[in-house]
Amino acid sequence: MFEMGLTPTETAAIWAIFGIAIVGLLYAWFLRSQIMQEDKGTEKMQEVWNAIKDGANAYLQKQLRSILPLIAVLTVVLFFSVYIVPPSPEALERFKASSPDQVRLIIGFARAIAFVMGAGFSLLVGRIGMRMAVEANVRVASASKRSFGEALRIAYRAGTVTGMLTDGLGLLGGTIIFMILGIAAPDALLGFGFGGTLLALFMRVGGGIFTKAADVGADLVGKVEAGIPEDDPRNPAVIADLVGDNVGDCAGMAADIFESYEVTIVSGLILGLALWHITGRLEWIIFPLMVRGIGVFSSIIGTYFVKAGQTGKSEDAMKAIFSGFLTSALVSAALFFIAGLMYLNTPAMNEWGGWWRLPMAVGVGVLLAIVIDRLTEYFTGTHASPVNEVKKAADTGPATLILNGISLGFESSVWSVLVIALTIIASIAIFGTIQNPALDAVGRSTFILYGVAMTGIGMLTLTGNNVAMDSFGPISDNANGIGEMAWSGKTDKATKDAQQIMADLDAVGNTTKAITKGVAIGSAVIAAVSLFGSFLVDVSRAQAGLGIPFAEQIQAIGIRVDIPQVFVGMLIGGALPWLFSSFAIQAVARAASLIVLEVRRQFKLGVLEGKVKPDYAQAVEISTTAAQKELVSLALLGIVTPIVVGIFLHVEALGGFLAGIIVSGQLLAVFLNNSGGAWDNAKKLIEDEPKDPARNLGKGSERHKAGVVGDTVGDPFKDTAGPALNPMIKVVNLVAVIIAPIVVQYQHVNGATQLAVWAVGVALLGLLAWAVMRSKAPAPSMSMEAELKVKPVEKAKPSAKKKRK
Repeated sequence: MFEMGLTPTETAAIWAIFGIAIVGLLYAWFLRSQIMQEDKGTEKMQEVWNAIKDGANAYLQKQLRSILPLIAVLTVVLFFSVYIVPPSPEALERFKASSPDQVRLIIGFARAIAFVMGAGFSLLVGRIGMRMAVEANVRVASASKRSFGEALRIAYRAGTVTGMLTDGLGLLGGTIIFMILGIAAPDALLGFGFGGTLLALFMRVGGGIFTKAADVGADLVGKVEAGIPEDDPRNPAVIADLVGDNVGDCAGMAADIFESYEVTIVSGLILGLALWHITGRLEWIIFPLMVRGIGVFSSIIGTYFVKAGQTGKSEDAMKAIFSGFLTSALVSAALFFIAGLMYLNTPAMNEWGGWWRLPMAVGVGVLLAIVIDRLTEYFTGTHASPVNEVKKAADTGPATLILNGISLGFESSVWSVLVIALTIIASIAIFGTIQNPALDAVGRSTFILYGVAMTGIGMLTLTGNNVAMDSFGPISDNANGIGEMAWSGKTDKATKDAQQIMADLDAVGNTTKAITKGVAIGSAVIAAVSLFGSFLVDVSRAQAGLGIPFAEQIQAIGIRVDIPQVFVGMLIGGALPWLFSSFAIQAVARAASLIVLEVRRQFKLGVLEGKVKPDYAQAVEISTTAAQKELVSLALLGIVTPIVVGIFLHVEALGGFLAGIIVSGQLLAVFLNNSGGAWDNAKKLIEDEPKDPARNLGKGSERHKAGVVGDTVGDPFKDTAGPALNPMIKVVNLVAVIIAPIVVQYQHVNGATQLAVWAVGVALLGLLAWAVMRSKAPAPSMSMEAELKVKPVEKAKPSAKKKRK
């Protein structure tokens, strides 16, 4: 770090950023210690809670065993990837006392270690976040007996633990890599981002399949066929459903936002390095790290503004959570401009457009997060007209309700795209107007893409708040489920009031989950556009290294869709999110079918009548097995496809492929997220109606059954396929940036080398075909109990009183 020519102020700022990362982690520990002191409720509540905890831990252990071999293989591949191309000029400059071979060895180790560190941090955020949610849910259920405000406080602060962990580890990892490698940091940061993104993809896909297989199966048989409440303890799939909330929404989402946090800083630093080459200024690299530090501080402040209002209703909870988010946003925006004025207001930086441009771009990112927050709440919240229109459509059956939700999802995608488009236009307005004689068209384009990266960094400045909002959802959902199971049959006023508090928090949690998914999708697109800029920079540098004239380099000619192979690449990129989503939803459908048959089997044995006890372990095992089956094959779609496109269609087509996946993936992800969220909350609105079968109102009515059908269709939309598209898009972009220089190096070779490259391409095509066939493999026959490999259900034991008689 000290060989980069940093000023004493810059050196102090880097150490301060490092210290803030540690403070974020210490604050997470402080909040955890507070929550762990809260009451865990009755013995029955703790019995349900222990079953959820055991199921969640068992799932994550099995998932880890499934993915470790692939992580090991990719670590070795990333180490040797630096030997295929010459070292970067920055790496040679940073380690100028070493030979090129020694530099390759250093960078190879750095990239491999950073990959493991990124994967490890992502795994740590997911696992600790899930365990914190599990610890909190029973405490929230217990607090609901005391007050609405108490339950809200515990649920939100438990989520904040995960948020601070995400902030702290993300900032710590990026800062350590920069401190050690200096200007050569981007070579390792690509590995760091790839590791975090790949783990997030695994956790998103696996957790999403687990949670929605259990949820769909439990709802279809329990609510629709048997007419029992959502979390009735007689439903054999209810524990699997509650476990799924933790492994999907907590572990999966925490890892997802963590990798978005990593990837935006990676793309910002790579483009900042390109601007360093143009301007000779390090501020483009240092300021993004300062922004991250400000974000951690602002998120801590916002935590204390989340307080329940006087009425103790869901409207108050949503206002309280948004007030905390808005407070953090205002504090951070003010600090961005103060930091910019103090650090960037120098004659050298004023030659490049003035100090205000960087904080302005980051502020646009914060504004983007707020707009997406409001837009998503409008389309999925219970108090806005779209969800109420979906609810009204239940009057005429499930078909019209589903059609209403689909049309809502289509419309919401359009508005989200326009918001992101306006953000990119804002970057053009901020950085495209810089006047400097040394700036050519390529340099101006690099400035604009850097501005886009800064908006992404600004958008995820409030990661602590975003993760807290997301974790709030499954914590509230689990607390509601624990209350339903532990207090089944109780009708006293205190219990009814507590159940209403948890139902209100659960409804708010559905909206906060949808909001954070919207922010995650938006950040995925912004990060992907930034990485696209990094791709163009790296390809041009590789082409320059081969002596290709600048006029023929990709930064000069761009991605031209009039070239047939580029257009083919764009078509393949546009198609990949649809294939990925298809396989993810098929996986849920197959596993849900097995859950349905298992629940029916146990009902036939007399579970509903109390003749035998429900065997919760069977549904947990079915969901776990189904989720592990799809992990590697779906991940390979994102890893292998860009490599195959690069080998056979060359680097220009790979650029078209990236453009296709960004546009198509964003539209599809928002559609899936918002349609599913709207169906879920429409169902909850029907459930909140006074129960009146004669007027077709409330639980058990035909309208309610229509709502449940819509909800079960939307479950894999909003919790499996939609969220998993975020890390998938970024996995593809990171793989493309890593392999782009290699593709450039070998796309013009002939003879034996060309045959070897084609052989690798054919082998990868075979691997891709295996992944597709594995994802399309039908579920085993579900007609025979023996084929399910289940144990006999345990008979209900007579009470001690009956034994004495």
